[in-house]
Amino acid sequence: MSPDGEVTRLRDLSPQQWRSGIAAWLGWFFDGLDMHLYILVATPFVAELLGITDQKDPQVGLHSSWIQAAFLIGWALGGGFFGRIGDRMGRSRALMLTILTYTLFTSLSFFAQTWWQLLIFRFLAALGVGGEWAVGAALLSETWPRRWRPWMASVLQTGVNLGVVFAILAYFLLAGAPPRYVFLVGVLPAFLVLWIRRAVPEPDEWQGAKRQSAHAEPGFRELFRGPVRRTTLLTLVVCALTLTAHWAFVFWNVQQLRSLPELSDWSETERNQLVARVAWLVTFASIAGNFLAGALAHWLRYRRAIICFCVAYCVSMLVTYSVPRDYKTLCFGLGVLGLCQGLFALFTMYLPPLFPTLLRTTGAGFCYNFGRIVAGLGIVFFGSFGQVGDQRLAMFYAAFLFLPAAGVALMLPEPPDEQPAGPSGDDHESTGSADTSGPGPLD
Repeated sequence: MSPDGEVTRLRDLSPQQWRSGIAAWLGWFFDGLDMHLYILVATPFVAELLGITDQKDPQVGLHSSWIQAAFLIGWALGGGFFGRIGDRMGRSRALMLTILTYTLFTSLSFFAQTWWQLLIFRFLAALGVGGEWAVGAALLSETWPRRWRPWMASVLQTGVNLGVVFAILAYFLLAGAPPRYVFLVGVLPAFLVLWIRRAVPEPDEWQGAKRQSAHAEPGFRELFRGPVRRTTLLTLVVCALTLTAHWAFVFWNVQQLRSLPELSDWSETERNQLVARVAWLVTFASIAGNFLAGALAHWLRYRRAIICFCVAYCVSMLVTYSVPRDYKTLCFGLGVLGLCQGLFALFTMYLPPLFPTLLRTTGAGFCYNFGRIVAGLGIVFFGSFGQVGDQRLAMFYAAFLFLPAAGVALMLPEPPDEQPAGPSGDDHESTGSADTSGPGPLD
């Protein structure tokens, strides 16, 4: 134990803390699984639903990008909706509801007969995925030691990465099967709900704040009032810019790789297996990036670490997609871009403590997931810059969004319940963000 009574060793964690951590990590694992299944099969599945044999047909790219846009918009709305449920009903209850939602509608994607049916199923599944991010992050933030936040963020984000690895494995094993079969893997998270219901209690911090509020709980509008407003607006801008650029890369890099001229003589199974191998490369690099982000946040604190990763992501995308490259050369750039995705591990533990306890999942879920609405539209917008079968320019132009994001991040606060970086304490005292360390009008 530290002098202030906070746990400093893993063996000192309580069973409740371990169960909360495992539940949050597994929730994120299945998030990663769910969100990546469609990306891997978007082109062949949408072509099948449209009855088009040429996967380079522009209608395939247009419809597949709108389906992904619907998913990101649903993700954003789910973050706000389930975030509010998490603040009112509790973290564990909301976590169960989010997992059941994306389990049901991912599985139903198998039965889609038209592109618009698939769009609806992906939108509804995304409601649960977006909600799980906010609820899981708040659950861990409220139960584990705050000094461990940079490393918790790395481990929690790794759950998403390993979920992506599992999705890629399923895709690789089913490379010769019709693309719709990968969605049957989405039924697995349902078993997690049974365990959460029995083993994971509500955090003491949330229960205490709930009792203290005496049912006079803050509403959504409180995010745009008083000292919380500045934090809300700055976070909205940074999340919108970074997520738009990131998802332009995540979606279009797979489609661009699949359409490289040198692969034109490859069979569909061979192309699928190449996509899987490259996706593994990016994902494992991203896991390393999570821990790099944790180390950088521990050294520089969150704000400076976010700025560094924004600049690195921008430069890496510009260099990788500045000129046409073959797939072997692309792999070097894709590995570096995977490292840069550690940026989003920083948001995991950084955002929830910025908001008061009874606005925590509402604030973090809304601000982070609002960026996905912009990102969804951005996928379609930047996709229009690419030529038929070549989306290189879509990713090249999207990279520039990281630069204004870095500029706005200069004005971001540090979590007010953490110690200041230096004796001046300027990062802690001058942010104007809501205090979550003690009772207040919003707690």
